[in-house]
Amino acid sequence: MQRRSVVAAAAVGALRMALPDGATAGMRRLQPVGLQLYTVRDLMKADFEGTLAAVAKVGYKEVEFAGYFGRTPDQVKDALKAAGLSAPSAHVPLPAGDSEWSGTIETAAEIGLRYLVVPSVPKEERTTLADWQKLAKRFNQLGEATRKHGIRFAYHNHEYEFVMTGDRLPYVVLLEETDKSLVEFEMDLFWIRKGGQDPVAYFKRFKGRFPLVHVKDMTLDGKMVDVGAGVIDWKAIYAARKEAGIKYWFVEHDQPADPMASLAASYRYMSALQ
Repeated sequence: MQRRSVVAAAAVGALRMALPDGATAGMRRLQPVGLQLYTVRDLMKADFEGTLAAVAKVGYKEVEFAGYFGRTPDQVKDALKAAGLSAPSAHVPLPAGDSEWSGTIETAAEIGLRYLVVPSVPKEERTTLADWQKLAKRFNQLGEATRKHGIRFAYHNHEYEFVMTGDRLPYVVLLEETDKSLVEFEMDLFWIRKGGQDPVAYFKRFKGRFPLVHVKDMTLDGKMVDVGAGVIDWKAIYAARKEAGIKYWFVEHDQPADPMASLAASYRYMSALQ
């Protein structure tokens, strides 16, 4: 085993020993808990296979990719298999054209992904209400292309979708003007709260549109923290999971001081949620 992998494994072992008595039983309450690998992007760059193995040792069963770090689809599949992980989805850039999107779909199909998620939109493409309406049409086209290959398309929000543009909220424009058979949504629960909105209200209004969610917490003054260390009402969100259509829960922290400690703390909280 490479030295970096040994170090990562040792760190995870120490974290697991710190889990409180009875935590193992609690982990059955919300399973599986997934991780968005953007949280450990620097570790992935340094040691792709070792980092996946370390994430699995914390207890995660699913991961969502944010780049493949130069690995081929076969190498990605082999690394997942070795770690005992599955990957339902990946974040991919908004494509410049059909050819680029075809290549993205082909790679996803080879890996065995179920969802392709566009995580953001360049600022110059989302200035006006007409821009957002144009994006809704484009998302329909992207979703039509992925559906032909048995893959679903989804869009991940930030805070800017909740700034009134014209007389409408961009997030509502996307939800109302996309075909629900072609376009789904990965709600980032931190950013929607940061934008002053109630996620549960969206779950009730747009039932079944949110098969994936990003799980990160927020303090009263708007800072991102490990799950359970903030003020987001996770029990209310969990209670509304069926209305929302949630299938996949991906823990994430954009800028953790210690990525492995952060993802372990968040896993501890989420796996005990009931």
